[in-house]
Amino acid sequence: MRANLLILAGTTEATAFANAAAKAGLAGMVSFAGRVERPKRQPLPQRIGGFGGVDGLVAHMRDEQITHVIDATHPFAAQMSRNAVEACAKADVPLIALTRKPWSAQAGDAWTRVPDIPGAVAALDQPAVRVMLAVGRMHLAEFAPNPQHFYLLRLVDPPKDLPPFPDHRVLVSRGPFTEADDRALMQEHRIDLVVSKNAGGTGAYAKIAAARALGLPVIMIDRPAVPDRQEAHSVAQVMDWLRHSGVDLGV
Repeated sequence: MRANLLILAGTTEATAFANAAAKAGLAGMVSFAGRVERPKRQPLPQRIGGFGGVDGLVAHMRDEQITHVIDATHPFAAQMSRNAVEACAKADVPLIALTRKPWSAQAGDAWTRVPDIPGAVAALDQPAVRVMLAVGRMHLAEFAPNPQHFYLLRLVDPPKDLPPFPDHRVLVSRGPFTEADDRALMQEHRIDLVVSKNAGGTGAYAKIAAARALGLPVIMIDRPAVPDRQEAHSVAQVMDWLRHSGVDLGV
């Protein structure tokens, strides 16, 4: 069968899959939520913006005659993933998530696990320390109740509003990063504590490895829950899923 894919993007895995799909001669669309101002160019047509909830996504899939959906959004883009599960069930469109395995604490790690962003905010209700806050620009305002700390903020895009911290430093940079570079960065800014989402994968892991090497504690934010769905952890697994569903991969 001829496939017409909808790739819900925003991760390096999404770009890798889009490249593989284009190389295999598959048609499709790469969709970005629009939270990053300069998304990476894709080898397939791309769109930016939401769908208007579950019903809007169902309508889009029907209008565009989508045959398969690959959810390769960030593990913390939970609402989009929930919408995708519900919309695909309504539209009877096969769905697979291309997602990263979560990180697990290793020997030498000093993690405090919290369930969500408010849990991380509560964990920072302590005397002033120097914090590397690696949660993305969308959540910065939620940490305003703890202005006593110095915050090192590494962001893909400059913040649209001034961060709500009296003492902070913004670094605009796009990963992946190396452990050596992140170790040097933490030492340069005399970081005492790292706050991180459990994003999984390798691209954002450098700060976790650097914190371990320096003996720094990490407040690790657990992933939000999403409904049960079929998942893959590699591009090859998604390509196999397509092949087994009858898609002609042209290879």
